[in-house]
Amino acid sequence: MLRVGIVGCGKIADSHVEQARATGRAEVVAVCDREPLMAEQLAVRCGVPSRYSDLQEMLRVERLDALHIATPPDSHVAIACQALEGGCHIFVEKPFALTGDAAATILDAAERTGRLVAVNYLYNFAVPGLQLKEALEAHALGDLVHIHTTFGYDLAGDYGLAVLSDPNHWVHKLPGKLFHNVLDHVIAKVAPFLGDSTTAQVLAFRRRKASGVPELDAMADELRFLLRSGDLTVSGVLTAHGRPVTHTLQVAGTRGTLELDYANRTLVPVAAQTQPSAIGRLFPPWVQARRFAGNGLRNLGRFRRHEFHYFQGMRHLLDQWYVAIESGGTSPVPSPEILRTCRIIDAIVAGMGGEG
Repeated sequence: MLRVGIVGCGKIADSHVEQARATGRAEVVAVCDREPLMAEQLAVRCGVPSRYSDLQEMLRVERLDALHIATPPDSHVAIACQALEGGCHIFVEKPFALTGDAAATILDAAERTGRLVAVNYLYNFAVPGLQLKEALEAHALGDLVHIHTTFGYDLAGDYGLAVLSDPNHWVHKLPGKLFHNVLDHVIAKVAPFLGDSTTAQVLAFRRRKASGVPELDAMADELRFLLRSGDLTVSGVLTAHGRPVTHTLQVAGTRGTLELDYANRTLVPVAAQTQPSAIGRLFPPWVQARRFAGNGLRNLGRFRRHEFHYFQGMRHLLDQWYVAIESGGTSPVPSPEILRTCRIIDAIVAGMGGEG
């Protein structure tokens, strides 16, 4: 069993504890937060034996194999480098870093110390993401032509309300504000298919009414972008107002197109019209219905096996990462993909231009 610690004891830390334990490969032995009460509450809720308010002390006393970093992103470079130098492998909550240069600092430290780095790109390890990877490895779509992604955000949810009610919330201090906190989820899914030379066109704006509080009104809630890397283009819609709240990906290739729905855990090939005229238009809806039914039955099986919960992708990712640590293998999230994701986010944030 790997000895694991967690630094940053906010809401997401509970999930880190739960999913680390669920792999059966790690024991969460300690948690740390600068606010002692936060560490105390997490330790009591989750039955963690030790809690600290000083990271250096936790690293020295606990002799951890791995550290999960669940603090706000402006602290990631300092904490990650401290943990790596202390001999820990690190698992970082998104956003991985505030900028591509900051990400490079962490990745360089990992290479220098010989430690593995992963970031919580959980959707790449959810069922639709894994199925997409299999399809692409089998060249089922041919050459990729275009990818379209949508990501909905409910500002009326618990987290959205916290951000909108507190002008001093750390999200308002991010260069890209609200969208900087979720762009990793969007870009990490497409970064493996893009090159290091990617151009971006961006539109960001605030659709909700002004509140009169400058810090809140500076936060855009609608974002559109278009990326190009060679012959491949990617378009994206991030919306706080579109309903229902969706999380989808459409991948079009020269041989076919796949539609992924991460919220509903489905992946369906788009049915092609194979018969002429009106007769040909009768069949595709029935083909699609059968494919969705197959997804539903498979999801029912996952539900029965307790594999259908929200953080299933995170559990799968952590399991692969822990195996890599134990075996001396490579991280399931390659460093070039982490850096490319952060560089593309840099370009999108720069294109937002602070428009609110």
